[in-house]
Amino acid sequence: GHRPPYPCEVRVLLSMTGYGEARCQSDQLSLSVELRALNNRYLKVSLRAPDPYHLLEAEFEKVIRKTVKRGTIQVHLRCERQATTADFRINAVALASYVQQIRDVSKQLGMTDQGQMLMSQVLMLPGVVPESGSRTYQLHDDWPIIEKVLQEALDRLHGMRKDEGNAMGQELLSHRDTIGRHLDVIRKLIPQVVTSFRDRLFERVKTILSEHDVAIDRNDLIREVSIFAERSDVAEEVVRLATHLAHFQEIMKEEESPGRKLEFLTQEMSRETNTIGSKASDVEISRQVVEIKGTLEKIRELIQNVE
Repeated sequence: GHRPPYPCEVRVLLSMTGYGEARCQSDQLSLSVELRALNNRYLKVSLRAPDPYHLLEAEFEKVIRKTVKRGTIQVHLRCERQATTADFRINAVALASYVQQIRDVSKQLGMTDQGQMLMSQVLMLPGVVPESGSRTYQLHDDWPIIEKVLQEALDRLHGMRKDEGNAMGQELLSHRDTIGRHLDVIRKLIPQVVTSFRDRLFERVKTILSEHDVAIDRNDLIREVSIFAERSDVAEEVVRLATHLAHFQEIMKEEESPGRKLEFLTQEMSRETNTIGSKASDVEISRQVVEIKGTLEKIRELIQNVE
């Protein structure tokens, strides 16, 4: 039979949906990390960030994967850096090299040194003044700070997913217990199904015999009852469904990310329930089957959001 749900017997489930945010402000850097978690059968990380920080997507995924196993994680990184004198330095080596080369060529051609004009032209040459957009060298310096803020956002996301998952876990156990009660009713009804059929058959036969002068072999009746009993026997399906219910709680108790296994097990429970409904020719059993199917649908909807 079923057991009532005991919260202490299962792990706290994690919801696949949630939100987490963290910020950091310093003299040089202002950044924030927003995380939105959505349903997905697998882990998928997408990063939205200003150039050149979008190049850190692999680093973000590496950190997130330690905490999250399934779901789509949308990451939005906002990052503003205060400009420093180091951001506007001329490459003196490149400048000196260009100037010397131009002077050498000018001397060879007998051209006079134009001074200021020469300098303004040289400053336009590649490598003398680094482009402000190509600051990939900052990634190495900024990543430790970004990683710390990311971890704070992950902690908040985890807290939200944990709260939602805890509520889902208790609801799943409640639904499992409901199915167990309906299954107990079916288990008690099984012996009555054949008895009821036998009684109805004998009554019909008695009516026929009283109205018509017909001889019916008793062995034929016994065989008919035996065929019905074999065709409508759902004892094995009931046992398997009860085993699945026990396994359902075991998975919630032992697995760190039980979503996929619970999904598969719910399919198996649905299969056994359908078989019971199709084999058992009994109105009351059919009513219990309808209730079980409705509860399984609620379980299926919840599991879609379990990591």
